[in-house]
Amino acid sequence: MDVHQFQDTLARARRTPDAVTDLGTALAAWRGPAYADVTGSPWAQREQTRLEELRLDGVELRARILLDSGEGADLVAELGAHVAEHPWREPAWELVARALYRAGRRADALAALRRARAMLVGQLGLDPGGDLQRLERDILNGSARAEGAHAAWTGPGVRLGPRTTVDLARTLALAGGDALVHSRRDRLAAIEAAERTGDLFLTARIIGAYDVPAIWSRADDPEQSRAVVAAAERTLTGLGPGGPADLRARLLATVAVESRSADLSGTELEHAQQAARQAEELARDLADPALLAFALNGVFLQSFSGPGLAAARDRTGAEILELSTRHELPNFAVLGRLVRLQSASALGDLEAATSHADAADRLAATTEAPLVPVLTGWFRARAAAARSAEPGGPTAATAAAHYRAAEDTLRTAGMPGLHRGLLPLALLGLRLLHDRPAPTDQHLDWGPYRPWTRPLVLLAQDRVEEARATLAAVPEPPRDHMQEAMWCLTARAAVRLGERGIAARAAAALRDACAEHAGAASGMLTLGPVARYLAEAEACAGTG
Repeated sequence: MDVHQFQDTLARARRTPDAVTDLGTALAAWRGPAYADVTGSPWAQREQTRLEELRLDGVELRARILLDSGEGADLVAELGAHVAEHPWREPAWELVARALYRAGRRADALAALRRARAMLVGQLGLDPGGDLQRLERDILNGSARAEGAHAAWTGPGVRLGPRTTVDLARTLALAGGDALVHSRRDRLAAIEAAERTGDLFLTARIIGAYDVPAIWSRADDPEQSRAVVAAAERTLTGLGPGGPADLRARLLATVAVESRSADLSGTELEHAQQAARQAEELARDLADPALLAFALNGVFLQSFSGPGLAAARDRTGAEILELSTRHELPNFAVLGRLVRLQSASALGDLEAATSHADAADRLAATTEAPLVPVLTGWFRARAAAARSAEPGGPTAATAAAHYRAAEDTLRTAGMPGLHRGLLPLALLGLRLLHDRPAPTDQHLDWGPYRPWTRPLVLLAQDRVEEARATLAAVPEPPRDHMQEAMWCLTARAAVRLGERGIAARAAAALRDACAEHAGAASGMLTLGPVARYLAEAEACAGTG
C-alpha cells in the first residue's frame, strides 16, 4: 500500500503541480531504504533500486514545482544535502543552483554549477548537459529565466533533454583518425566510471548517449565493443523490464549497433537481432525521432542475416533518411545516404549510388564529417572498376590507381575494422572482372578475408593441391557486408578445382543474391555480378 500510495501521489504531482503538498507529505513518510528487511532476493534488489529512484524523482520534482511557482529559497539546505548524497544527478545540481539564485546568492549558484562541471569533466570526462550550461549563462546574464521554470520534467528519473552525455566523445567520433580512437577509449572510460557510481540511470544515460551513426558490419575494436555490450546488458538487467522505455530503447539499440555481425556466433547474432527489433518497437511507441533513427541504425547493422538483402536494407536507409531530414538530424541523414549508396551499389545502380554519394558529400561539408569523403571516394573507385570492364571505360590500371588513392585516405581514418584487407580484396575483384588470376604479392595483407581468398592465390601460383586442401577447410562467411563476395570467391575456386559439392553449397547460398553485385554491398569494391559466379557454380555442380 505504501508503494502504491507513493506512486499515485508522484503521478498526480507530475500532472498537477497543486499536488506538491501531498508529495511533500508522501516524501516525509519514507523511513530508510525500501524492503530493507528483505535480503538476497534479486526481485527485492530491483525494487529497492526502482523505488529509490522514484523517491529521488519525488524530491527533485517537489523542489522544481516550488521553484517554478516562485517559492523555494528555503530549499537551499535540503537540496545541498541531496546533491552531496547524489552528486551524479544533473537535475539536482540545476535545482540547488536555482535555489541559491532565488535566495540572492548568485555567486554561490555559479560556484555550484562549476563544481558540477569540474566533477563531471574530472571524473567522467563529460561536459555538463545543455540545461546546466543554459542555466549558467542565464545566471551570468541575470536573466529572468534563471528564476522561472527552466526545463520540462519527463518522468521516472530520466531526462534525455539535459544530456548527461559523452558529447565530447561523440564529436571526436565524427572527426575520424586519432580522434576516433580517443573517442572509443574515452567512451569506455566514461561507462566504467558511471558503473562505479552504482547509479543505474546515470550509467544508462552514459551508454545510450553515444548514438554515433555506424555504417560497417565489422567492429574497429571488437574487445571494446564487447565491453560496451556487456555493460549495456548489465544495465538492462538492473533496470528490469519495467525500466524507463527511452533508456531501455537506447541500451537495446546500443547492443544492436555494437554487436557487429561479422564478430558474432549464431546465438549472439540472434540475440543482437532481437535487441534491434525491441529497440525499434520501443522507439516507435515513444515517437522520438532521434531515438528511432538510432534504433534503425541497429536494425540496419543486424540486416545481414543472409545474402541478397540489399533491397531490405535500402528500405531501412530510406526511412532513416526521411526521418532525419524531416526532424533535422544531419548525422543520421548522412547515414541514410550512405546506407542507400551501399544498397544501390549492391544492386548495380551506379547512377542512384552516385546521387547518394554526392548528397552525402554535401551533407558532410555542412556537418564537418571528414570520414564521409573517405567512404564516397572508395565508392567512386568501385564505380571506376565496374566501368573498366565495359567498352569505352577506364583502363584496369586507372581503376587500380583509384583504389590505391582511396586506400591512402582510409589508412589514417581510424577504422581498422573497415581498412584491413580492403585494398587487396578490391584489387582481386578488379582482376576477376578482367578474367585475370589473383595477385600473388607476398606483402599483401588480406586481413579477415584471407580464408576465402587463399585458394585463388594458391591457384595463381599453380599450387593446385594446396588450393584444394585450403578450399576444403574454408568456413561459411560471416554475415556481413562482404558475405556475397566471399561466397563468390568460394564458388570461383570450387569451379576451377572441379569441387562439385562445394560449388553446390556456394550456389545455394548465392541464389537469393542473383540480382546483386558481389562485394558491392560495401559500396567500396566489386567482384562483378553475382549471377556470373552463380551460373558457373550451378554448371559445375550440375544444378543449373
